[in-house]
Amino acid sequence: MELKATALGKHLAQHPYNRIRLLNAGVELRGDKHEYLLPFNQLINITCKRGVVWGVLEFELPDGKVVRLHGTEWQATKQFYHRLQHVWQQWSLEMSRVSANALQQQLDHIDSVERQDKWLKSQDVTELQQQIRQLFANLPMPLARLTQFEDCQSRYQRCLSWLQDNPDGVVLRNQQWMARVKQQHPDFFRQIEASPLSDQQIQVILNAEETLLLLAAAGCGKSAMLIARVCWLLLRNEAEPRQILLLAPNNSLSEQLEQRLHQQCGVLPIQVHTLNSLAQHIVQQNSSKSFFISQLEQDTALRRAWLTKLWQQQCNEKKAQANGWRQWLSEAFGWQLSEEHFWHQPPLVQRLAEHLDRWLTALRAQTVSQAQILQQAEAAMQPLLKKRLQLMAPLLKAWKAALKQESAVDTFALHQQAIKLLQNGRFISPWKQILVDDWQQIPPQQQQLLTTLHQQHKRTSLFATGDELSINEVMQRQHKSVMAAFSDHFANAKSCHLASSYRFNARIGEVVTHLIGDVDRGVQPAPIGLSKGNKKSVMMLPQNQLPALLDKISGYAKPSEQVLLLARYEYLKPDLLATAAIRWPTLTISFMTFEASQGQQAEYVIVSGLAQDDDAFPFETSDILLEYLLCLVSNDQLKNNQTQQCQQLADTATKRERLQLYLALTRAKHRVWLMYDEQRPSTVFDQLKQIGLPLSKKP
Repeated sequence: MELKATALGKHLAQHPYNRIRLLNAGVELRGDKHEYLLPFNQLINITCKRGVVWGVLEFELPDGKVVRLHGTEWQATKQFYHRLQHVWQQWSLEMSRVSANALQQQLDHIDSVERQDKWLKSQDVTELQQQIRQLFANLPMPLARLTQFEDCQSRYQRCLSWLQDNPDGVVLRNQQWMARVKQQHPDFFRQIEASPLSDQQIQVILNAEETLLLLAAAGCGKSAMLIARVCWLLLRNEAEPRQILLLAPNNSLSEQLEQRLHQQCGVLPIQVHTLNSLAQHIVQQNSSKSFFISQLEQDTALRRAWLTKLWQQQCNEKKAQANGWRQWLSEAFGWQLSEEHFWHQPPLVQRLAEHLDRWLTALRAQTVSQAQILQQAEAAMQPLLKKRLQLMAPLLKAWKAALKQESAVDTFALHQQAIKLLQNGRFISPWKQILVDDWQQIPPQQQQLLTTLHQQHKRTSLFATGDELSINEVMQRQHKSVMAAFSDHFANAKSCHLASSYRFNARIGEVVTHLIGDVDRGVQPAPIGLSKGNKKSVMMLPQNQLPALLDKISGYAKPSEQVLLLARYEYLKPDLLATAAIRWPTLTISFMTFEASQGQQAEYVIVSGLAQDDDAFPFETSDILLEYLLCLVSNDQLKNNQTQQCQQLADTATKRERLQLYLALTRAKHRVWLMYDEQRPSTVFDQLKQIGLPLSKKP
């Protein structure tokens, strides 16, 4: 059947199409120079209109496009339109049945996925969404017409609801599944920890997203959730023991994880590694050459002694070096140095060792030359950085020579070797489940190893814990949140949270909240202590009252309870601890720096050294070299001009100092004492008084 424009209509309309022919499943429009084939599976609507003289046929297509035929005789137009409508509707009814069947098959698959006895993951939803989009693209009629047919309408709407960004049905479905699981395994959730798990904790354990970060502040039980999650995986047979890998940021936490794992899950072939030992394992499995981590790398005391000895040789042999170091230490720390042989003063050597270690570690972490390091700095900053890099250069050179002499590697080289083996496919990961404790403590280079390992298999699940208020993370990420930094390494990462502290009481939590203030926008608030505590849970005492305080604690502390003494630097360890075992034989006392105490806890915590002097806490001067090197390692972008660069680096240093006290306070279960210098109290002293902290002359 064909319809043509009249001769006059064709002349007056001046339209590219002047005739139309009805096909089996479409229409063909033609003109003298143009033709257009319109299959029915692209038609949204067909309209017949009467003009002043002639008829008009309009064909509506997707995206609002309209094709028209003008100049046809009206009666012929109506006759053609009715025939076209009949053929089109018959075709549409047949195609609606085909579409309804296809939609129902998709819904049956969705139902089968929803009925599975497991957490419905974002990846599962993404795959369903891809299937639905593919189905919509393959349906034999435009999507806009599906709502016109009763057998398609509800099926189409239900499929369409799955294409929302956050389908409500997924949240509800997972909640219902978790409720059933809790009823099926009541003993597990009641007995896996000392106290029955809360609903929030249960959700953390059951949340099976492919890449998940548990964010919680200190004392919220992040490590406990990691171990409970392993036990759950084993209970559900979701992974064999050999397919599970646990990772910790250091040896101490690794040993703790392994011990807790054996206590709660039994002795199983589950591998517990630090990132260093994992890198060594990967390299040893794939190389005939033995790779040994340098003893200098593994032994902090040995490394610092070696560094200070080299530093003393520098100063002794070269006057220019000695003068350079005198200027640096005076400017950066305000240390008063004698004119003659200051490098032989034992107190100075002891204080400097930790700083030398930090500077050398930051330099070793760089992947570019010192010349390139300088090039990335603003011109005004370059002279100062150049002086300090020149002073450190002999130490870095000596480090490389020591490694060569020892036939060993440091951790940076070891990690790079492991990453290459993973990228080249020479080591194939056997792990289906990777669980990481305190992710934010892992340095950027080691994070890259973890990222490469995870990328080997698309279906490898990664569960990590992280503290939003982390000192190390502020050192590494500057102004980026933990979750944002985590997402940089792992695409489509999800997060969950724990808010309640199972370590310290509400009073400690209240003090922590006041102290951290607005230290970093966007961070999670301090955790809520489950027990109430009282005003004496956090107290201030003069530093000279430390012996009296330990006397008093020894009178009521239980044998199982511990005392943790913390200070900013290792060299601030009180001398009286040398005889503590004799003087207080019933007390278990340990000493740590603030940073080393991450992951630790004790019933009683004593924070020592809140003074305002050249060992001040908080440290008021920005260590420009360290801050700049850390910034380069974390690939952060510094502001454009030198003044802004210095301010950004100083702001980061200030944040880290403030978070040191947060870390120290949150190690305590019951009580904290803040020991201050009466003559030169710390700058945080007034802030502590303003929030109502009790100030006592005696314990």
